[in-house]
Amino acid sequence: MNNNKYKILIIEDENNIRNFITALLEANNYQIITAESCSSGQMMFNSYRPDLIILDLGLPDKDGTEFIRYVRSENSTPIIVLSARTDEKDKVEALDLGANDYVTKPFGSAELVARIRSALRSTRIKSDSIHQSEKFVLEKLVIDYDSRRVFLDKTEIKLTQTEYNIVALLSEHCGKVLTYSSIISSIWGYNDYGSKKKLQVNMANIRKKFGATPGNDCYIINELGVGYRMDKE
Repeated sequence: MNNNKYKILIIEDENNIRNFITALLEANNYQIITAESCSSGQMMFNSYRPDLIILDLGLPDKDGTEFIRYVRSENSTPIIVLSARTDEKDKVEALDLGANDYVTKPFGSAELVARIRSALRSTRIKSDSIHQSEKFVLEKLVIDYDSRRVFLDKTEIKLTQTEYNIVALLSEHCGKVLTYSSIISSIWGYNDYGSKKKLQVNMANIRKKFGATPGNDCYIINELGVGYRMDKE
């Protein structure tokens, strides 16, 4: 095993896919550990403490969601689900359980590597920005948690209290997809018939104030049918 900076655990029972991802990520200078089942994945996780996990849901011994529950019981290691399941309810369940991202098979090599970089970048942002100061910084976006003020390219963005709470929540989970229901529960504490529409209205206002245009998400990305994530993409 080499001394690359990041260790990635791949939990995938299909040999061809596992070998392909291993070759792809080793070519991008990642250190790779592999497992073929949920139980062996747990053993490898405990032994090697990887920096990121790529997880298939259709494992031979247990469903991959059980592995997410296992890790999230005491650890915040980024988890990217890589699954053939395309139903929105499967995506929402995995993300609500604590997965950071969800990529469906078949997948593009460049997209997978980009998602990995995003998840690892979000971990650095949290440790470098949130835990060491009271400010969040992502390129030209700055959030001052103490004063509850938001700046974009050194210009203050005037947000309502609810809009600020949404932006702050997304920044605290930067790089991670937050489902509609998880955002609604965190911001309003309840989820009723009109909650999703209320969130969408607030998000449209935020994105407009951030200068979002077609093809330019301006830090807040809409994962259609699932939720939102903050990122520099």
